[in-house]
Amino acid sequence: MSSLTSFTPATAASIARARQHSVGDLLRRTALRYPDKLAVVDGARRATFAEFDAAANRVANALSARGLAKGDRLALLSHNCWQYAVLAFATAKIGVVLVPVNFMLGPEEVGFILEHSDASGVIVEDALAATAVAALAAAGRPDGLRGWIGLHGTAAQDGWEDVDGWIASGDASDPDVSVGDDDPLRLMYTSGTESRPKGVMLSSRSLVAQYVSCALDGGMDGDDVEAHALPMYHCAQLDCFFSVDVYLGATSVILPGPDPVALLETVEREGVTKLFCPPTVWISLLRCPDFDRRDLSSLRKGYYGASAMPVEVLRELQQRLPDVRLWNFYGQTEMAPLATILRPHEQLARAGSAGRAAVNVETRCVDDDDSPVAPGQVGEIVHRSPHAALGYYRDEDKTAAAFRNGWFHSGDLGVMTEDGYLSVVDRKKDMIKTGGENVASREVEETIYALDGVAEVAVFGIRHPHWIEAVTAVVVPKPGARLDVDHVRAHVRDHLAGYKRPKYVVLADSLPKNPSGKILKRELRERHAGLADADAQA
Repeated sequence: MSSLTSFTPATAASIARARQHSVGDLLRRTALRYPDKLAVVDGARRATFAEFDAAANRVANALSARGLAKGDRLALLSHNCWQYAVLAFATAKIGVVLVPVNFMLGPEEVGFILEHSDASGVIVEDALAATAVAALAAAGRPDGLRGWIGLHGTAAQDGWEDVDGWIASGDASDPDVSVGDDDPLRLMYTSGTESRPKGVMLSSRSLVAQYVSCALDGGMDGDDVEAHALPMYHCAQLDCFFSVDVYLGATSVILPGPDPVALLETVEREGVTKLFCPPTVWISLLRCPDFDRRDLSSLRKGYYGASAMPVEVLRELQQRLPDVRLWNFYGQTEMAPLATILRPHEQLARAGSAGRAAVNVETRCVDDDDSPVAPGQVGEIVHRSPHAALGYYRDEDKTAAAFRNGWFHSGDLGVMTEDGYLSVVDRKKDMIKTGGENVASREVEETIYALDGVAEVAVFGIRHPHWIEAVTAVVVPKPGARLDVDHVRAHVRDHLAGYKRPKYVVLADSLPKNPSGKILKRELRERHAGLADADAQA
C-alpha cells in the first residue's frame, strides 16, 4: 500500500516550501502584518518592521553572494546592537547557522569555538576586533568571511567588510531558500562545567515551539515594548524575549548591557512595558538611586530566570512595583531555553518554585535509573518537548548521555509536588556534600537573604580535610548596612541545622558574574579555596 503522502519529489518539495515555518519566515510575516509599526530602537536608530525585514534580506543576500550557504556556520562576537538583531534573522532566512559568541571570552576560548564549529566566517564588533584576530590565528582559520560592526565609529580594518554597508544597500528581495523544521539554525556554546563548552544545535522546530510557549504562558503580546539589556549571545534574551517580540510584532529597545542607570532611564523614555532581568540585575535596579527618581509607571510585566529570586527581593519588588506582574522562567540552553514557568498569581504562594511545565513541555524528576521519583523526593529534572535541541555538535557521547531513554537530562536536581510544581534544589555540581550530608546551596542562600542588610549572597562548597566539603558563604552587604560576620553566623544559627550552617563566612563588595547575570560560583570556589588551609594544618 502506498503512503498517504506519497508524491513525486517535485510535488513533495513544493508542499514543504508552502508549509515552511522557519525562524527566518517570522520576520517577513510580521512585516507583512505590521509594516509601519516600530520594531527596533537602538540609540538614535528607529526601524519599522518593513525596514527591519528589508535590512535582514539585504544582509542575507550579501552573505549568499559571499559564498555562505545553508548549513554553513557564521560566528558573531558583539555586544547587543541593531546589527546583531539583523544578523539573527538574516542568517535564519538562508539557513546559515548563527554561532553567537560570549564577548567575555579570551582569544584562546573564542578560537576553540571557531575551530570546533567549523565557522566559515566571523562578524565582530570593532572593540572586540583584537580578540577576534587573535582567535582566528589560534584556530588556524586565515580564510573566510570577515564582517565588521563599527559600534564605536572605527573604520573596518583591511580584509574586513562593513556590515552597515550590507544593511544600507543591495538586494532587498526575500531569499528563496528552503529551510526545514529540523535544519540547524543556531549553534549555542554553553559554559558548562567541563573544560570546553558544548555546541548546542537548535532548529526552527525547537525555537518556534519555544516561542509559542513563552508567548502563551508568559503573557506576551504585540502591544509590548520591551527593553533588551542582557546579552543577546545568550538564548534567554535572544530567544525567550527578543525573537518572541519579533514573532508577535512587539517593539524592542536594545541596550548594550544592563547598566542600572541607563536601563531605568530607558524604561521612562521609551515607555517600556516589559523587562527581563536575572535576580542579580533586579537587585541592582532596586539599589540604584535612580529607581525612585524615574517614572516607571509604564512597566507592567517583569521576568526573571538564571536563578531563583530570593523571597525577600521578591517581596520588595512587589512592594515597589505593585503594578508589575512577575514570571519566573526556568530552563537551559538545550531547551531553547524555556522548560517551566511560575506565573504572577503564584509568586508569593509558591515562592522559590520554578513553576509547572510550559505548554509544549513535559517535565519529571527521576532517579539514577531514570525511574520517576515520588512527589517530594529529590531527582534529576528531565524533559520531553519539541523545544529540545538536536544534540551537541560533534559529540555523540555527550548527546547520547544527555538524551538517554528518550528524555533530555538537565543536570539539575529538583523536587516535584503532587500537582506538578517544580522546585530546583541545585545543580548537581552545586550540591554540597559535607560530612556525609547533602546541603542545597539555595536553601542556605535564602536563609541569609532574610537577614536585614544583605544585598547579595552566594553559597558553595570548598575542599575540607575533615568535612570533605565545607559550606561557605560570600555575603555582599547593602550600602550603609551595619553587617558583620558575627551577625550572619548568629542568624543562620537560629534558622538552620548545624550541618547546613556555613563553616566560613566572607564579606565582599561584589560577586563575580557573567554578562547574563549568573553568579560565577566556580570563580568563588577558586578564590576562597584556601580558607580551609588552617584546618588542614591543625
